[in-house]
Amino acid sequence: METPTRDELIAENALLRERLALLEAEVEMLRSMLSGGGNGSSAVPFVKPNRKERRESQRTQRKSRRKSFARKRDIPTEVVKHVVDVCPDCGRKVIEIPQTRIRIIEHVLIARHCGVCGKRLVPKLELSGQVVGKSRFGIELMSLIAEMATSWRMPHRTIRRALKTVWGLQVSLGQISEVLHRVAARGKLAYAELLWDIRGSPVVNADETGWREDGVNGYIWSFSTPDVRYLLRDGSRASKVVTQTLGDEFEGVLVSDFYGAYNAYGGVKQRCWVHLLRDLRALAEKHPDNESVARWVGRVRSIYQRAREVAGGNYSQLERCRLRQFFESRMLKLANMYRDAENAPQRVLAKRIESFLGDLFTFVDRDGVPSDNNAAERAVRPAVIARKVSGGTRSPKGSDTRMTLMSLFGTWTLNGQDPMRACQAMLAAQA
Repeated sequence: METPTRDELIAENALLRERLALLEAEVEMLRSMLSGGGNGSSAVPFVKPNRKERRESQRTQRKSRRKSFARKRDIPTEVVKHVVDVCPDCGRKVIEIPQTRIRIIEHVLIARHCGVCGKRLVPKLELSGQVVGKSRFGIELMSLIAEMATSWRMPHRTIRRALKTVWGLQVSLGQISEVLHRVAARGKLAYAELLWDIRGSPVVNADETGWREDGVNGYIWSFSTPDVRYLLRDGSRASKVVTQTLGDEFEGVLVSDFYGAYNAYGGVKQRCWVHLLRDLRALAEKHPDNESVARWVGRVRSIYQRAREVAGGNYSQLERCRLRQFFESRMLKLANMYRDAENAPQRVLAKRIESFLGDLFTFVDRDGVPSDNNAAERAVRPAVIARKVSGGTRSPKGSDTRMTLMSLFGTWTLNGQDPMRACQAMLAAQA
């Protein structure tokens, strides 16, 4: 063992002196506390413990366990969910939809042998009313897809995403197209019956709009009644479509706009007054400072308003016929005022009134004939919206499917039926 040097001993002595001074100070403090803080009392003063600091110190000093000793939960065999149906404050009910998953049903046929005769017995599988043909999709699912594509105007990709999100069903775009083709094929008979209903109706509204097929321009023709909507797609906008669709069986009144293709029908016609009034308003707005234009437009409108009152009034058939002749004579006088005036702004509409004079007041002396073509406009409106969403179809088969489904679903909706339930009933009957 080495002997410390003199300097080391001096330093150690100084350190011990410092520690001794600290110990003496602590002893003096303890004496003061035992004597009551120097106030003559020998009682130890009360110091309130800080429980928060003690808990924090215990929490920091607690050792972490490697493994929890909590009791494990048993695997549940069923789950009971508890929800609040009625708000306790306002009493309003909480509305929620059930979260259901798709059902995939497998049918297993079990064959057995008779112990007496040894005959092999196989049960007969009866799925009529549930599936169509050998399709893997049931009637309810096929009807839902058809309504999504037709009434809701959802694209195929949106339908696929909705089926996967809501019901957990994974389908391809090709499967959705095939379902629509199958539903349309099963509805061909009902689609043909709609055409016969059109031909047997006393009044038919007709209209047309554009529809592209595989990038080629074409047209959708709409023929509708208060109970039927019939749509077809044709590449032509000529009058042959009107004559072929109505055929020789139709003997009613054809309500349409002023398009020349409807002139091919040789029966009674009614031209749309809404189109004429729209052009009259545009003429008045184009020449706001021309008093003769405003006066002429006002006289045409007043004759139409008077004709509407007669059509809705309590007049005999003979009186209606005479009033119709009166309105036509008044309208012809207005047309002759500017028919041959080269520079008159009213010349174009005056010539139109003269050309279609016999088709303007059919609604006056015939019951059930509207003065406008709004029914055809409403019938073709869903097709216009579908065209804006999808841009058209890609093949003739796709066009036929779309026209069939839009006609059937439009007719069911027009008659107040649930389109999905009506489609299910049609598929079940065809199955």
